[in-house]
Amino acid sequence: MARYTAEVALRWSDMDAFGHVNNNQFMVLLEEARVAMMFSTAEAAGISGFREGVVVARHEVDFLLPVVVPAQTRVELWIDRIGNSSFAFAYELFANDKLSLKAKSVMVPFDTATQRPRRITPEERAFLERWTD
Repeated sequence: MARYTAEVALRWSDMDAFGHVNNNQFMVLLEEARVAMMFSTAEAAGISGFREGVVVARHEVDFLLPVVVPAQTRVELWIDRIGNSSFAFAYELFANDKLSLKAKSVMVPFDTATQRPRRITPEERAFLERWTD
């Protein structure tokens, strides 16, 4: 299995009134890791279609441990499934090397000109397959 790893920085503003990272801020951290892979890493491999349009169709999250600021945090992600017009990320977020969150996101390539979903190109599929479990 090939995992993409992204260090993600916590901000003081990520905390809630209870001193933990707020649940919705985790979506931002996962997005930072996902965007780095789909945009920067994919573009370095010659794949630009994701930057042209991709939307989240579904998130599924399991909160395992509370996370407090400060903490060293990283997200490990990989492709869990590839269909014809969607694919799914799986994630694990670690805080101070402790598994704190597991999640999945279903992504849909999107044509912004027609405002409709589109199929995954052969080049995109080959890129995503590099990161499958």
